[in-house]
Amino acid sequence: MQCQSAIGQMFNSQGDYFLKSSERPQSSPSSSEIDLLDLFHSFWQQKKLIAGTMAVAGAIALGYVLIKQPIYQASTVLRPAEINELDALNRSEVYKLPPAEALLKVGAALDSYGIRLDFFRSHQELFKPLERSGLSPEQSFEVFNRDAINLTQIDLKKPEALSPSLTLELTYPSSVNGVEIINGFVDYVINNQREQISSDLKVIINNRQKELKEKINAARLGYQSDKEAKIAALVEADALQRVTLTDELQALRLQLKAAREARIDELNEAITIASSLGITRPTTPSAMGDDRTGSNRVIRTEITSQDAPLYFLGTQALQAERAVLLARTSDDFTDKRVQAINKKLKLLEVNRQVEMLGKRSNEDVYLKNIEPLRAEIVRLGNLDTDMRHLGLVSIDRMAQPPISPIKPKKTLTVVLGLFLGGLLGLGIATVRYFNSRRREIVQAKRSS
Repeated sequence: MQCQSAIGQMFNSQGDYFLKSSERPQSSPSSSEIDLLDLFHSFWQQKKLIAGTMAVAGAIALGYVLIKQPIYQASTVLRPAEINELDALNRSEVYKLPPAEALLKVGAALDSYGIRLDFFRSHQELFKPLERSGLSPEQSFEVFNRDAINLTQIDLKKPEALSPSLTLELTYPSSVNGVEIINGFVDYVINNQREQISSDLKVIINNRQKELKEKINAARLGYQSDKEAKIAALVEADALQRVTLTDELQALRLQLKAAREARIDELNEAITIASSLGITRPTTPSAMGDDRTGSNRVIRTEITSQDAPLYFLGTQALQAERAVLLARTSDDFTDKRVQAINKKLKLLEVNRQVEMLGKRSNEDVYLKNIEPLRAEIVRLGNLDTDMRHLGLVSIDRMAQPPISPIKPKKTLTVVLGLFLGGLLGLGIATVRYFNSRRREIVQAKRSS
């Protein structure tokens, strides 16, 4: 290139000189003037030199393209998968993955150095030609990864983009099976992401089931607490009612006993009065005031608004009643309330509701609002977590063996070599022409 620039400057300066010399009168030729026809005639005379230079440069260029190892390039294009490919996964209501996000997920994996290194380690036979002396296999792959792999992403946010896509390009020498590498790497990444999604799905399902089971356990504990609280409340209410009825029964018995003792006292007084009056059999005040004797066929009728005193019953009846009252051991039968209290106390000996609550064997059937939780656990357990056939992306174009290498460009390189050789030959011929002219001028000056 330096030679070309020097020759170009030489021709420019000589061209300016030719223009200036052409403006001068032809009648006064100078030694510094250049005749273009003479220069071209010199080129013609040195055509073998120029042709030889072109031939040498062309041969060098041809040798370079023949010796240089060809470099090829293969590429594959990925686009979002169809909606139906991810429909089952998205309808699971566990893992949401729209097609565009799936494409980005795969693109991130393709661009991951860790995944690339894992692919290299699991397919080292494909990278054997890349190994260099003095470098470890990982170091050789590092150089290859830095210079040969290129990932291009087209985003929908750009106005010129019709749909998102990923283009993975691989530049590789002829000694490497680049097509197998790039296609294998894409398959490896897709399978890796399928396994990752399957693993994530299993973890999410397990966590969701664990959460639902914890809710059921919480409902079970809540039910157990409610049941124990209900039993305690029932037992406490029964105990309170039992104590209340027992106290009422004791008070009522004391009341009946006091009433019996008061009756006995009344009877004692009436017996004393009746004895003093000589009343042994029941009578009435009017009967006691009638002193007539005669036929027993007299029937008396007495109407009064006042109760006759107790002693008119006579000593026999009063003593008999007192004897019965003194011999009485219990007054419970004299009041219906005592019977009602005893009935209630008998019923309170066993609380059937508490007994039934304690005998429940399958208490889960009494839990409220857990059927949806159980149904969700069963649904999650029936979900298919095998994602080996999940269509994450659509491979729009798989990598194919290239028709020709991207470099070196044989025809272009040879033509460029011939062109540079021709320029070099012209430059050499021009230098020789000016040297010849300078010698002629010097000889002319000496001869004059």
